[in-house]
Amino acid sequence: MRLDRNLCRFRIWAVVAGLALWPHATAADPITPERITAALSRLEVLAQGAVANGDVPGLAIAVVHDDEVVFLKGFGHREAGKPEAVDADTVFQIASLSKPVSATVVAALVSDGAVSWDSKVVDLDPAFRLADPYPTSELTIRDLFSHRSGLPGTAGDDLEDIGYDRATILHRLRFVPPSSSFRAGYSYSNFGLTEGAVAAAKPTGKPWEEIAEEKLYRPLGMASTSSRHADFMRRADRAALHVRVDGAWAAKIRRDPDAQAPAGGVSSTARDLAQWVRLLLGDGSYAGKTLIAADALDQTHVPLMTRGKNPVSGGESFYGLGWNIEFGRHGLSWSHAGAFSVGARTLVTIFPKEKLGIVILANAFPTGVPEGLSDSFADLVFDGKVEKDWIAAWNGIYVGLFGPMIEAAKAAYASPPPRPTPSRRAGAYAGRYANDFIGDAVVSGAGEGLVLKLGPSGARSYSLAHFDGDRFMTFPDAETPDRPAGVSFAVGPDGKASAMTIDFLDDNHMGTLRRIPD
Repeated sequence: MRLDRNLCRFRIWAVVAGLALWPHATAADPITPERITAALSRLEVLAQGAVANGDVPGLAIAVVHDDEVVFLKGFGHREAGKPEAVDADTVFQIASLSKPVSATVVAALVSDGAVSWDSKVVDLDPAFRLADPYPTSELTIRDLFSHRSGLPGTAGDDLEDIGYDRATILHRLRFVPPSSSFRAGYSYSNFGLTEGAVAAAKPTGKPWEEIAEEKLYRPLGMASTSSRHADFMRRADRAALHVRVDGAWAAKIRRDPDAQAPAGGVSSTARDLAQWVRLLLGDGSYAGKTLIAADALDQTHVPLMTRGKNPVSGGESFYGLGWNIEFGRHGLSWSHAGAFSVGARTLVTIFPKEKLGIVILANAFPTGVPEGLSDSFADLVFDGKVEKDWIAAWNGIYVGLFGPMIEAAKAAYASPPPRPTPSRRAGAYAGRYANDFIGDAVVSGAGEGLVLKLGPSGARSYSLAHFDGDRFMTFPDAETPDRPAGVSFAVGPDGKASAMTIDFLDDNHMGTLRRIPD
């Protein structure tokens, strides 16, 4: 999963401050329907305020309590500047909220006896490899869904960026050195979890997308939910992705996440996801029928890997199988967020003891509105008042994700050295380069600069502007379009480049490619 301003909150905070008159409830008080109703009325005001203040273009919210959908509503617009409103049936790309959805699908396979959480991947998908033989031989579905395989978190995301498909990306993970010892470290991996889902589906002989429909979407009547991007694009009532452009929300970029569909490629609605929350709160039972064995589903909520403290509320956070498990100020909760830095933010939060769950879908990034509304709603339910402006607090987290990185990159390339070394002639750099992970790259001359082509059949093209000596600069990322990155050449005694290092593909030290002789 990828991640990409803090606005004035006066109107929201004024509303929140007024809520402090609600009588404070003790932790021992039951969560009555009356308290839920009172909290929901205030949640609606907060959501309306978030849209009115320009915090997000659109939102959809579902709340479930005691197996009943008690709130289901859309706010704002599907696309900024257009009249179509968000409603409960607007389809959103839910990004990494796909992970707990996919964990539920695998739990259904475990319930059926097709696999177990401890099935070895080598038995299910013998072609899959990690960098080292021992982890490869012992790797289980549980390891991949808890992000403890040792795979670096960004492994595979880089290949997706340059156009490779799922099969190619999963095959090339074998070339990536581990970031930690097997089962010793937590590293959130989109393509690690994707392999776990793909492997779990192997015994059925059906593709993951079909299994997700068969085991979860159809039984729950989630008719607008899919793990295929093409299905999302066919929906007339769908939310666009938005980023900030000159201070205003703009729908600029589309995002096709099919390569990592189990980890980030689900699209759904508030109405559909409310049915999923009902299933979870029912311990695998839905509408009076057991769809998933409780013990198979319970495994997803066992804390396996520590994540430290919640950066805003301070609760102790752990990761289970596709779920965050947190022991926070309101007790035990299960949750997961999702984000595309090109314009999606989503969240589910469940309080299992209270049989209470909330889903919030937003069509913008960066924004802390989903967490801010969820935390405010929890305060209202448990305490009768909102502790603080949670939207502002969470906005600070999300706005700060990319800011320092982008500013550091800008500073590095703000201006060339006072006396830059001239580049060599284009022929010194032109040619074909490759490594096992990135595959082929072709460099050619173009005017006073160079062009770099990457991906299958050179699907991605990058203009390289000279910076200093054998170092060039490009702007590679549509998700952070103002962030520059370097491309450097190592030139041998013959005056020709023998290797090239692509900084934006070098997170895992896999960005150096060797020249292929003519």
